[in-house]
Amino acid sequence: RMLIAKPDGDHFFVVDAFSRIVRLGEGLGATGMLSQVAMDRAVSALSICADKLVRRNVHLARSVATEACRRASNGVEFVERVYRETGIKLDIIPAEEEARLAVVGCHRLLEEGDGPALVFDIGGGSTELVVVDTRGSEPQTLDWLSVPWGVVSLAESEGPDPDNLDDRLAAYSRMRARVTESFRRFAERQRANPAELRLLGTSGTVTTLASVHLGLASYDRRAIDGLSVPAEAMRGISTDLARRSLAERAKLACIGQERADLVVAGCAILEAILDIWPAPRVGVADRGIREGILRQLMRLDSQP
Repeated sequence: RMLIAKPDGDHFFVVDAFSRIVRLGEGLGATGMLSQVAMDRAVSALSICADKLVRRNVHLARSVATEACRRASNGVEFVERVYRETGIKLDIIPAEEEARLAVVGCHRLLEEGDGPALVFDIGGGSTELVVVDTRGSEPQTLDWLSVPWGVVSLAESEGPDPDNLDDRLAAYSRMRARVTESFRRFAERQRANPAELRLLGTSGTVTTLASVHLGLASYDRRAIDGLSVPAEAMRGISTDLARRSLAERAKLACIGQERADLVVAGCAILEAILDIWPAPRVGVADRGIREGILRQLMRLDSQP
Protein backbone atom coordinates (compact mmCIF):
# COMPACT_ATOMS: atom_id res chain seq x y z
CA ARG A 1 0.00 0.00 0.00
CA MET A 2 1.32 3.43 -0.91
CA LEU A 3 -0.05 6.92 -0.39
CA ILE A 4 1.41 10.17 -1.74
CA ALA A 5 -0.04 13.39 -0.37
CA LYS A 6 0.45 17.14 0.03
CA PRO A 7 -0.14 18.88 3.38
CA ASP A 8 -3.22 21.09 3.58
CA GLY A 9 -3.23 22.72 7.03
CA ASP A 10 -3.89 19.99 9.58
CA HIS A 11 -5.11 17.71 6.80
CA PHE A 12 -3.60 16.36 3.61
CA PHE A 13 -4.60 16.09 -0.02
CA VAL A 14 -4.00 12.69 -1.64
CA VAL A 15 -2.05 13.00 -4.89
CA ASP A 16 -1.59 9.33 -5.72
CA ALA A 17 -2.27 5.93 -4.19
CA PHE A 18 -1.44 2.33 -4.98
CA SER A 19 -2.48 -0.99 -3.46
CA ARG A 20 -1.79 -4.58 -4.40
CA ILE A 21 -2.25 -7.83 -2.49
CA VAL A 22 1.14 -9.61 -2.57
CA ARG A 23 0.79 -12.09 0.34
CA LEU A 24 4.37 -11.60 1.43
CA GLY A 25 3.89 -13.92 4.40
CA GLU A 26 2.50 -16.81 2.33
CA GLY A 27 3.96 -20.08 3.64
CA LEU A 28 5.85 -18.33 6.43
CA GLY A 29 4.20 -20.35 9.18
CA ALA A 30 5.48 -23.60 7.71
CA THR A 31 9.02 -22.57 6.74
CA GLY A 32 9.87 -19.56 8.91
CA MET A 33 11.04 -17.79 5.75
CA LEU A 34 9.65 -15.51 3.05
CA SER A 35 9.31 -17.54 -0.14
CA GLN A 36 11.04 -16.55 -3.36
CA VAL A 37 7.70 -16.28 -5.18
CA ALA A 38 6.18 -14.03 -2.49
CA MET A 39 9.27 -11.80 -2.44
CA ASP A 40 9.18 -11.51 -6.22
CA ARG A 41 5.51 -10.40 -6.06
CA ALA A 42 6.33 -7.80 -3.43
CA VAL A 43 9.36 -6.43 -5.27
CA SER A 44 7.29 -6.14 -8.46
CA ALA A 45 4.67 -4.07 -6.61
CA LEU A 46 7.31 -1.96 -4.86
CA SER A 47 8.94 -1.19 -8.22
CA ILE A 48 5.68 0.45 -9.27
CA CYS A 49 5.71 2.45 -6.03
CA ALA A 50 9.30 3.54 -6.67
CA ASP A 51 8.38 4.84 -10.13
CA LYS A 52 5.46 6.82 -8.69
CA LEU A 53 7.68 8.35 -6.00
CA VAL A 54 10.09 9.59 -8.69
CA ARG A 55 7.36 10.88 -11.01
CA ARG A 56 5.65 12.75 -8.18
CA ASN A 57 8.92 14.33 -6.98
CA VAL A 58 8.39 13.11 -3.42
CA HIS A 59 10.88 14.82 -1.09
CA LEU A 60 9.98 13.14 2.21
CA ALA A 61 8.96 9.51 2.55
CA ARG A 62 8.86 6.61 4.96
CA SER A 63 8.30 2.97 4.09
CA VAL A 64 7.63 0.26 6.66
CA ALA A 65 7.41 -3.52 6.81
CA THR A 66 5.43 -5.35 9.48
CA GLU A 67 4.73 -8.87 10.77
CA ALA A 68 5.96 -10.97 7.86
CA CYS A 69 9.38 -9.33 7.97
CA ARG A 70 9.44 -9.34 11.78
CA ARG A 71 8.94 -13.11 11.86
CA ALA A 72 10.88 -14.27 8.80
CA SER A 73 14.46 -15.43 9.25
CA ASN A 74 15.25 -13.79 5.89
CA GLY A 75 13.31 -10.59 6.55
CA VAL A 76 16.44 -8.43 6.65
CA GLU A 77 17.70 -10.00 3.40
CA PHE A 78 14.38 -9.12 1.77
CA VAL A 79 14.67 -5.50 2.94
CA GLU A 80 18.19 -5.34 1.48
CA ARG A 81 16.94 -6.74 -1.82
CA VAL A 82 14.13 -4.18 -1.98
CA TYR A 83 16.59 -1.32 -1.46
CA ARG A 84 18.99 -2.75 -4.03
CA GLU A 85 16.33 -3.26 -6.73
CA THR A 86 13.91 -0.37 -6.11
CA GLY A 87 15.71 2.21 -3.98
CA ILE A 88 12.97 1.98 -1.33
CA LYS A 89 14.36 1.70 2.20
CA LEU A 90 12.00 -0.34 4.36
CA ASP A 91 11.99 -0.04 8.15
CA ILE A 92 10.90 -3.25 9.91
CA ILE A 93 8.84 -1.67 12.68
CA PRO A 94 7.93 -3.32 16.00
CA ALA A 95 4.33 -4.33 16.67
CA GLU A 96 3.85 -1.51 19.18
CA GLU A 97 4.71 1.13 16.58
CA GLU A 98 2.46 -0.57 14.03
CA ALA A 99 -0.43 -0.37 16.51
CA ARG A 100 0.30 3.28 17.33
CA LEU A 101 0.47 4.32 13.67
CA ALA A 102 -2.87 2.63 12.95
CA VAL A 103 -4.49 4.61 15.77
CA VAL A 104 -2.95 7.91 14.63
CA GLY A 105 -4.18 7.24 11.11
CA CYS A 106 -7.83 6.46 11.84
CA HIS A 107 -8.86 7.57 15.37
CA ARG A 108 -10.73 10.61 14.02
CA LEU A 109 -13.41 8.22 12.77
CA LEU A 110 -14.22 6.96 16.26
CA GLU A 111 -17.79 7.74 17.23
CA GLU A 112 -18.16 10.35 19.96
CA GLY A 113 -18.35 9.19 23.56
CA ASP A 114 -16.54 9.10 26.88
CA GLY A 115 -16.31 5.33 27.23
CA PRO A 116 -13.27 3.26 26.25
CA ALA A 117 -12.57 2.71 22.57
CA LEU A 118 -10.85 -0.20 20.85
CA VAL A 119 -9.08 0.31 17.54
CA PHE A 120 -8.12 -2.89 15.73
CA ASP A 121 -6.13 -3.70 12.62
CA ILE A 122 -6.47 -7.17 11.06
CA GLY A 123 -3.46 -7.62 8.81
CA GLY A 124 -2.05 -10.47 6.80
CA GLY A 125 0.29 -11.84 9.46
CA SER A 126 -0.87 -10.19 12.68
CA THR A 127 -3.72 -8.39 14.39
CA GLU A 128 -3.26 -5.35 16.63
CA LEU A 129 -5.71 -4.26 19.33
CA VAL A 130 -5.36 -0.86 20.99
CA VAL A 131 -7.56 0.46 23.82
CA VAL A 132 -7.53 4.26 23.77
CA ASP A 133 -8.78 7.13 25.91
CA THR A 134 -10.11 9.87 23.62
CA ARG A 135 -10.98 12.52 26.18
CA GLY A 136 -7.89 14.60 25.37
CA SER A 137 -6.82 16.28 22.13
CA GLU A 138 -4.92 13.15 21.09
CA PRO A 139 -5.83 9.52 21.91
CA GLN A 140 -3.91 8.00 24.81
CA THR A 141 -3.09 4.30 24.71
CA LEU A 142 -4.41 2.47 27.77
CA ASP A 143 -3.62 -1.08 26.67
CA TRP A 144 -2.54 -2.87 23.50
CA LEU A 145 -1.88 -6.29 22.08
CA SER A 146 -0.41 -7.77 18.94
CA VAL A 147 -0.99 -11.44 18.05
CA PRO A 148 0.55 -13.39 15.13
CA TRP A 149 -2.83 -14.19 13.60
CA GLY A 150 -3.74 -12.32 10.43
CA VAL A 151 -5.83 -13.43 7.47
CA VAL A 152 -2.93 -15.23 5.78
CA SER A 153 -1.39 -16.88 8.84
CA LEU A 154 -4.78 -17.97 10.23
CA ALA A 155 -6.06 -19.29 6.89
CA GLU A 156 -2.85 -21.28 6.42
CA SER A 157 -3.29 -22.83 9.89
CA GLU A 158 -6.30 -24.71 8.44
CA GLY A 159 -4.99 -25.52 4.99
CA PRO A 160 -7.14 -25.74 1.83
CA ASP A 161 -10.77 -24.66 1.99
CA PRO A 162 -13.02 -27.67 2.82
CA ASP A 163 -15.65 -28.77 0.30
CA ASN A 164 -18.08 -30.03 2.93
CA LEU A 165 -20.26 -27.57 4.92
CA ASP A 166 -19.72 -29.34 8.25
CA ASP A 167 -15.96 -29.30 7.70
CA ARG A 168 -16.06 -25.59 6.82
CA LEU A 169 -17.95 -24.76 10.00
CA ALA A 170 -15.58 -26.89 12.08
CA ALA A 171 -12.57 -25.12 10.55
CA TYR A 172 -14.17 -21.75 11.27
CA SER A 173 -14.79 -22.75 14.89
CA ARG A 174 -11.15 -23.82 15.28
CA MET A 175 -9.90 -20.53 13.84
CA ARG A 176 -12.07 -18.54 16.23
CA ALA A 177 -10.80 -20.65 19.13
CA ARG A 178 -7.15 -20.03 18.19
CA VAL A 179 -7.64 -16.28 18.07
CA THR A 180 -9.75 -16.24 21.25
CA GLU A 181 -7.00 -18.05 23.14
CA SER A 182 -4.40 -15.55 21.91
CA PHE A 183 -6.66 -12.71 23.15
CA ARG A 184 -7.35 -14.36 26.53
CA ARG A 185 -5.06 -12.38 28.85
CA PHE A 186 -5.88 -9.12 27.08
CA ALA A 187 -9.60 -9.90 27.43
CA GLU A 188 -9.21 -10.55 31.17
CA ARG A 189 -7.89 -7.00 31.62
CA GLN A 190 -10.91 -5.39 29.95
CA ARG A 191 -13.80 -4.57 32.25
CA ALA A 192 -16.33 -2.04 30.98
CA ASN A 193 -20.05 -1.55 30.43
CA PRO A 194 -20.84 -2.90 26.92
CA ALA A 195 -23.22 0.01 26.32
CA GLU A 196 -20.29 2.44 26.58
CA LEU A 197 -17.91 0.56 24.30
CA ARG A 198 -16.77 1.99 20.98
CA LEU A 199 -15.09 -0.06 18.25
CA LEU A 200 -13.22 0.95 15.10
CA GLY A 201 -11.60 -1.39 12.61
CA THR A 202 -9.04 -0.60 9.95
CA SER A 203 -8.35 -3.49 7.61
CA GLY A 204 -9.35 -5.21 4.41
CA THR A 205 -11.59 -7.49 6.45
CA VAL A 206 -13.85 -4.77 7.85
CA THR A 207 -13.96 -2.77 4.61
CA THR A 208 -14.84 -5.93 2.66
CA LEU A 209 -17.60 -6.95 5.09
CA ALA A 210 -18.94 -3.40 5.08
CA SER A 211 -19.11 -3.54 1.28
CA VAL A 212 -21.05 -6.81 1.47
CA HIS A 213 -23.35 -5.20 4.07
CA LEU A 214 -24.13 -2.35 1.67
CA GLY A 215 -24.47 -4.71 -1.29
CA LEU A 216 -21.99 -2.72 -3.38
CA ALA A 217 -21.35 -3.85 -6.94
CA SER A 218 -17.77 -2.61 -6.65
CA TYR A 219 -15.71 -1.16 -3.84
CA ASP A 220 -16.37 2.53 -3.09
CA ARG A 221 -14.11 4.12 -0.49
CA ARG A 222 -16.42 7.13 -0.11
CA ALA A 223 -19.27 4.85 0.99
CA ILE A 224 -17.11 2.78 3.35
CA ASP A 225 -14.66 5.08 5.13
CA GLY A 226 -16.43 6.29 8.29
CA LEU A 227 -19.37 3.88 7.98
CA SER A 228 -20.87 2.40 11.16
CA VAL A 229 -22.31 -1.13 10.89
CA PRO A 230 -24.34 -2.92 13.60
CA ALA A 231 -22.17 -5.56 15.24
CA GLU A 232 -24.87 -8.20 14.75
CA ALA A 233 -24.90 -7.46 11.02
CA MET A 234 -21.14 -8.04 10.90
CA ARG A 235 -21.59 -11.33 12.76
CA GLY A 236 -24.36 -12.37 10.37
CA ILE A 237 -22.22 -11.69 7.32
CA SER A 238 -19.28 -13.53 8.91
CA THR A 239 -21.39 -16.61 9.63
CA ASP A 240 -22.83 -16.56 6.11
CA LEU A 241 -19.38 -16.34 4.50
CA ALA A 242 -18.05 -19.13 6.71
CA ARG A 243 -20.83 -21.40 5.40
CA ARG A 244 -20.17 -20.62 1.73
CA SER A 245 -17.73 -22.54 -0.45
CA LEU A 246 -14.67 -20.87 -1.91
CA ALA A 247 -16.37 -20.62 -5.32
CA GLU A 248 -19.50 -19.08 -3.80
CA ARG A 249 -17.48 -16.44 -1.94
CA ALA A 250 -15.51 -15.61 -5.07
CA LYS A 251 -18.75 -14.73 -6.87
CA LEU A 252 -19.50 -11.89 -4.43
CA ALA A 253 -18.58 -8.61 -6.09
CA CYS A 254 -16.52 -7.07 -3.30
CA ILE A 255 -14.67 -10.30 -2.46
CA GLY A 256 -13.77 -11.94 -5.77
CA GLN A 257 -10.99 -14.46 -6.38
CA GLU A 258 -8.40 -12.22 -4.73
CA ARG A 259 -9.93 -12.34 -1.23
CA ALA A 260 -12.14 -15.44 -1.34
CA ASP A 261 -9.66 -17.74 0.40
CA LEU A 262 -8.72 -15.23 3.13
CA VAL A 263 -11.95 -13.47 4.08
CA VAL A 264 -13.23 -16.26 6.35
CA ALA A 265 -10.08 -16.09 8.48
CA GLY A 266 -10.69 -12.35 8.80
CA CYS A 267 -14.28 -13.07 9.87
CA ALA A 268 -13.03 -15.45 12.58
CA ILE A 269 -10.70 -12.75 13.93
CA LEU A 270 -13.45 -10.12 13.84
CA GLU A 271 -15.89 -12.36 15.72
CA ALA A 272 -13.24 -13.07 18.36
CA ILE A 273 -12.79 -9.30 18.78
CA LEU A 274 -16.56 -8.81 19.13
CA ASP A 275 -16.61 -11.54 21.79
CA ILE A 276 -14.16 -9.63 24.01
CA TRP A 277 -15.36 -6.11 23.07
CA PRO A 278 -19.14 -6.37 22.57
CA ALA A 279 -19.75 -2.88 21.22
CA PRO A 280 -23.14 -2.36 19.55
CA ARG A 281 -21.55 -1.06 16.34
CA VAL A 282 -18.36 -1.51 14.34
CA GLY A 283 -16.84 1.65 12.90
CA VAL A 284 -15.12 1.09 9.55
CA ALA A 285 -11.98 2.92 8.46
CA ASP A 286 -10.37 2.76 5.03
CA ARG A 287 -7.29 4.38 6.50
CA GLY A 288 -4.65 3.36 9.01
CA ILE A 289 -0.89 2.92 9.06
CA ARG A 290 -0.23 4.89 5.86
CA GLU A 291 -2.22 7.87 7.13
CA GLY A 292 -0.49 7.60 10.51
CA ILE A 293 2.89 7.79 8.79
CA LEU A 294 1.73 10.76 6.71
CA ARG A 295 0.71 12.70 9.82
CA GLN A 296 4.06 11.85 11.38
CA LEU A 297 5.88 13.14 8.28
CA MET A 298 3.75 16.31 8.20
CA ARG A 299 4.78 17.15 11.75
CA LEU A 300 8.42 16.47 10.90
CA ASP A 301 8.25 18.58 7.73
CA SER A 302 6.69 21.55 9.56
CA GLN A 303 9.49 21.79 12.11
CA PRO A 304 11.90 24.69 11.53
